Formats: sequence, C-alpha cells, structure tokens
Amino acid sequence: MINDTEKQLLKIIADMDSLPTGAYNIRANGGLGGRNTTESVQIRNKEDKPGIDIIIRPGTKGETVHIPVIIDKSGYTEMVYNDFIIGENCDVTIMAGCGIHNCGDDESRHDGIHTFFVGKNAKVKYIERHYGEGDGNGSKVMNPTTVINIADGGYMEMETTQIKGIDSTDRITKASVADNATLVIKEKLMTHGVQRATTDFTVDLNGENSGANVISRSVAKDDSFQSFKSNINGNNLCSGHTECDAIIMDNAKVEAIPEICANHIDASLIHEAAIGKIAGEQLIKLMTLGLTEQQAEQEIINGFLK
Repeated sequence: MINDTEKQLLKIIADMDSLPTGAYNIRANGGLGGRNTTESVQIRNKEDKPGIDIIIRPGTKGETVHIPVIIDKSGYTEMVYNDFIIGENCDVTIMAGCGIHNCGDDESRHDGIHTFFVGKNAKVKYIERHYGEGDGNGSKVMNPTTVINIADGGYMEMETTQIKGIDSTDRITKASVADNATLVIKEKLMTHGVQRATTDFTVDLNGENSGANVISRSVAKDDSFQSFKSNINGNNLCSGHTECDAIIMDNAKVEAIPEICANHIDASLIHEAAIGKIAGEQLIKLMTLGLTEQQAEQEIINGFLK
C-alpha cells in the first residue's frame, strides 16, 4: 500500500493523483509499490541485478509509461538498473523521477542507470524529476546516469528537472546518435543551502545528418555549488548546440564548461554559456507593480526555469 507521504511524492515527481490507466511501475523503498502492463508495454524484473526492463512494442503510439521511484525510509540506499527498449516507429512518453522524504539522521540515496535503445524512426519524450524533503538531518542524495542510443531516424527529447531539496547529485548523460536522428536535452536545476550539483553531458553525433541540442537553465542560491560540463562530438555531417544559462545568488558558485569537438569537416557545432545575477532593473520593475523584493525574485526565477 502507498501511504500518504508517498502519494504526495508521486504527485510532485510524476503528476500522479491516482494510479494511471496505462503501463506503470512504482518502486517504493526498494520494493514494488505497484505495476501494470499493457498489450503494447511490458515491464519485467531483471534477473541478475535490481531494476526492470521496459519493452515497448514497435508501432506503439500515444501511450505514457510511468516509472517513479519513492523513498521515505531514512538511511535507505539503492542502485537500480533500468533498460528501455523502444521499438521502431513508436511515439511514446516516459514519465520517471525520484522523490525522497527523509526525516531521520541517516543519508537516503537513490542511484540509477537508465539505458535507452530508441528504435528506427521512433519518437520518445522522457521526463525525469527529482525532489527531496524532510525535517531531519539526514541528506537526500541522487545520482542519475542516462545512457542513450538512438537508431536511424529516431528522436528523443529528455526533460530533466531538479525541483529542490537534493543535497548532492552527480548527473551523467551519455548519448550516441545515428543517421538522421536527433537528441534534445532540456535541464532545469535549482540548488540552495550548501547543496552541490554536477552535470556532465557527452553526446556523440555519429550519424550523417544527426543533431543535438543541449540546453541547461539553473539557479544557485545561498552557499550552493553547481558544475555544468557538456561535450558534443561531431563525428559526421551533423549539427550540434550546447548552452548553459545560470542565475547566481548570495554566496553560491557556478562553473560552466561547454565543449565542442569537430571530428569531421561537415560538423557544425555551437556552444554558449552565461552566468550572472538578477538584474536590478528587473526587480525594480516588478516591485513597482506591488511585489516585495523576495516575491519579485521568485517571479523572475520561475520565469527563467519555466
């Protein structure tokens, strides 16, 4: 049974007010909190290590698969391996994410490796949200690794958001993109207190006419630290773009290291990075409309991370 705390976490990370009608797998404190499969989506436990295989039949369209992870046991840590096999000509959405509620003094931690095999001409939208809460002294730690393989003509959009409350995270993404295939990554990240977050993207554009667009938006508050690294390797006729924009506040520190490497004469690659504080004129404009300085800051941040 899912308790009230776990229900609240599911609402935040997966938009789940109740159990969805389609395929889903809920992992709760290392156990199975619920599962449903459909004719088009099969979910199976791995036999050799913790995790599941999600197999989506070729030609499946319009289905959403939910695979959230929730932890509300202080001191619980885990490492999970999930593989997604998306058949040819699919058009599906995968809603993932992890929520940790820690009211104890011990570290609660979820590490996961998600590996995607996107079939020919398939289209996938992958949404991943991370959130932590709790009034204890125990830390909330998440270390997600995503490995992406996109076959000819495939398309994958990855929307990854760290909402708040994660004390430490190392976020690693590695991708290989084939002929006429495209990868789009949109990262949104918030840190506060003494939290630390590192992001490391590596994209290999191996296919002819392959493409990638990697965009990060982040806000660092208080004494937190963020590090963004992005490396796009153009190994064929391809186009790639990586961009990092960050708002820095208080005593926070942010570093951005966008890197592009052209290994083919027809590789077209662009990188951008910008870090700065909220402009004073933006605050003044909103404050003249009746907002306090704190309210004005929050409105600007919400718009930046939207």
